[in-house]
Amino acid sequence: MLQKSSNAVFSSSSESSSFFAFRPSHSLLPPPTPLSLRFFSMTADDDHPHHRKLHLRHSSTSSFKLLNPVLACGASPDSHQTSSSLRNDDGSPVHGLSESIVGVLGGGQLGRMLCQAASKMAIKVMVLDPSENCPASALAYDHMVGSFDDSATVQEFAKRCGVLTVEIEHVDVATLERLEQQGVDCEPRASTIRIIQDKYLQKVHFSQHAIPLPEFMEIDDLEGAKRAGDLFGYPLMIKSKRLAYDGRGNAVAKSEEELPSAVSALGGFGRGLYVEKWAPFVKELAVIVARGRDNSILCYPVVETIHKENICHIVKAPADVPWKIRKLANDVAYKAISSLEGAGVFAVELFLTKDGQILLNEVAPRPHNSGHHTIESCYTSQFEQHLRAVVGLPLGDPSMKTPAAIMYNLLGEDEGEPGFKMAHQLIARALEIPGATVHWYDKPEMRKQRKMGHITLVGPSMGVVEARLNSMLKEEVSENQNEVSPRVGIIMGSDSDLPVMKDAARILDMFGVSCEVRIVSAHRTPELMFSYASSARERGIQVIIAGAGGAAHLPG
Repeated sequence: MLQKSSNAVFSSSSESSSFFAFRPSHSLLPPPTPLSLRFFSMTADDDHPHHRKLHLRHSSTSSFKLLNPVLACGASPDSHQTSSSLRNDDGSPVHGLSESIVGVLGGGQLGRMLCQAASKMAIKVMVLDPSENCPASALAYDHMVGSFDDSATVQEFAKRCGVLTVEIEHVDVATLERLEQQGVDCEPRASTIRIIQDKYLQKVHFSQHAIPLPEFMEIDDLEGAKRAGDLFGYPLMIKSKRLAYDGRGNAVAKSEEELPSAVSALGGFGRGLYVEKWAPFVKELAVIVARGRDNSILCYPVVETIHKENICHIVKAPADVPWKIRKLANDVAYKAISSLEGAGVFAVELFLTKDGQILLNEVAPRPHNSGHHTIESCYTSQFEQHLRAVVGLPLGDPSMKTPAAIMYNLLGEDEGEPGFKMAHQLIARALEIPGATVHWYDKPEMRKQRKMGHITLVGPSMGVVEARLNSMLKEEVSENQNEVSPRVGIIMGSDSDLPVMKDAARILDMFGVSCEVRIVSAHRTPELMFSYASSARERGIQVIIAGAGGAAHLPG
């Protein structure tokens, strides 16, 4: 039973019913003392028989080029207490990173990418999924065909695993709680899954932990919805408490007259609904957070997420926001995950408002679409990190090894074969783009707006990566796309400065740093100078070296 906290807003009427709306505190308490928070920077630059299928294990390799990392937050590595020799419970040595079989409830694309990460470390991953041809099936150590929401099936599955985790939160929590009481290792904990799978309970939980949130309240009937509209104003966001993801379970009422249709679109009040005050955000941000068994916490760099019809469409890493916004986002994400129980990777989705506030939108207790870029862009991908966390290995470095990355979701543009054809045309263009990696989830059916795969592009700057994305999305690929974009701009007032400035270009060339040389006079052509400087970042220029002659003081 939820208790109405002191920050609830009560209203009474002649009817016996009452309502309350949470107005969460926007203050941030310091993180718990057992967890040491630090920042480190890096160098520049988704009726079931119980039969199983055994599949071949596929290994994958990847090469890593150490490039420029970006800011991330994390717990001190000193918090990891690892022995010099890993041992099983019976005391026998572990011949490898882990001999524990990781059981994953769900075998969608997240399960597939967990299996890919597991192959590098020879960690065995079993999946439980009702679809015989689910994305993870071909790569899993073992695939049990059955429902992850069926108690008997989950209990049978658990007998074959050393640790249970999830790639979808809509599972049978009551069964997980019973399994935990019987000594089964579930990561993250069943209590965390129970909180997160009900978005209203999520809001209540984080409100009680002083996490900044949009104001919200539960609604049971049309009168309650109208009171919410009077309290919060319009537009009004109406949400389903459960089974809401990828744009499902959300409806917007722009006026009181639209409330009945919005509620009807969500399945009616019997579905379990609540409302949120509209958040006037300027950007949607996200932070992937890893939590180890020793309660150590690491935050990945803050990213910006761009949605299309309420489904994640593009992710930009790192987010183009000021330093203080990145820190605030990391602080909110850190504090939110600190309030939950269990190990694993979590995704914290956030709103950045016009006045610079960071509001928590929702949390996922698993790897997330906003973290797919980490496979190519970070030293430790979110999938490897999740496996490290649940089996008890030390957490890996979450920082970026490339200056910029964009993840582009391959969403179904049409049904059936026409949809596959359109996706394959885009993939063909992507394969010609420098720094692009294609991930195809091998789903047997194509549907509109279904996540079929993703493409990650990495590069020396966000400007360069955005240009490559735009090129990929065009029908014709530029003939000059393989040319290296300049990273340094060398400018001077006149060609008389060239004898001196050419040495800068020569030294940069010795170190393999691409550059451009321009004549841009600050006092004769100040507009050109302003245009050059203001467009530099978009074109991928990271540093400008300017040669100033004797008249350099004239433009002021």
